[in-house]
Amino acid sequence: MPAASTIFVGGGTPSLVDPQALVAVLDAIPRRDDAEFTIECNPDDVTAEMLRAFRSIGVNRVSLGMQSSREHVLLSLGRTHTPANVQRAVDAIAEAGIDNFNVDVIYGGAGESLEDWSATIDSVITLGAPHVSAYGLTVENGTALAEQPDRHPDDDDQADKYDLADDALSASGRLNYEISNWALPGRECRHNAVYWSGGDYAGFGSAAHAHRDGRRSWNVRTPDRYIELIESGESAESSHESLDNRTRRLERLQLQLRTRDGVPASALAHSDIEELSELVQPRGERLVLTRAGRLLANEVSLRLRA
Repeated sequence: MPAASTIFVGGGTPSLVDPQALVAVLDAIPRRDDAEFTIECNPDDVTAEMLRAFRSIGVNRVSLGMQSSREHVLLSLGRTHTPANVQRAVDAIAEAGIDNFNVDVIYGGAGESLEDWSATIDSVITLGAPHVSAYGLTVENGTALAEQPDRHPDDDDQADKYDLADDALSASGRLNYEISNWALPGRECRHNAVYWSGGDYAGFGSAAHAHRDGRRSWNVRTPDRYIELIESGESAESSHESLDNRTRRLERLQLQLRTRDGVPASALAHSDIEELSELVQPRGERLVLTRAGRLLANEVSLRLRA
C-alpha cells in the first residue's frame, strides 16, 4: 500500500472508540510526512487528552459535527450535544495543539428561522473555524423525516439560508471553493479534493467505499459482519462496479463543476452556455457556477458532455 497523502477517519463518531485502540489502528497506516490527517468528532466526546493521543500519531485536523448553535434546532435534528459542548470541543482542540479544524453545520431543520441560521453562522465565525461545511437538510427515503412532510425543508428558505451563509463566510475571509464548503486560504480540505478530482482512495471499515483505476467498491454495511470476514481472512467487499472511460470522464466533470475551478468550456455546448448564462459564467477557458448556479447545479450537470 503506498503512503497516504490524506487520511480521513469518519463514518459516524470515531471519537466514541477508546482513543488508545484507535491510535493503534491508525498508527499502522503508512503515510507521507506532510499528510493531511483528519478525524471526525462529536462535540459531546472531545477532550484535550483524547486529541493529544491522536496528535501523537499525526492527526493534524479535526472535523466537528456542530450542526447548529440553537438548542431547539439541535433537538429537531436529533443531536444530543448542546452549543456549550461545541465551545468546549473547540477549546480542547486548541489545548491539544491542533490548529486546523472544520465545523459541519446543517440548515433547513424544522423550526429553524433565518435568524437562527444567522446566529449559527455568526457562532462558526466567532469559534474561528478555518473551514466550514454547510449542508442543506435532505430527506432520505425510509427515514422518519420522510414520513413527516410538514417537517420537510422549503426550497426558497434553503436558498435564502445558503445566500446568507455565503455572504457572511465570504466577508470573514472564508471563501467558497466547493458548493458546500468554505475555507480560509490554504485551509481547503485536501482529502475531499481527491474525490472531486476523480482520484483513487482506499476504504477501510464497514460500509467504506474505495476507488482505484475506475473500479469502485464498497464493504459490507454491518460492523459485526465486517469483523467476522476480516478475522476469517476473507474480503469484506460487498460489491463493486467497473466504470467505462466515458462514465469516469462524466463523473469527474460533475464533481469538478461543484468546485471553484469549474469545468473546461468544452464540457457544455455553446447553446447550453447561452441558455444557462445565469447559472454558469466563463472564467478564462473554463466555466464556473454562479451563486445561483450553485443552488441549481444538478440542472447544469444534466447538460455536461464527456
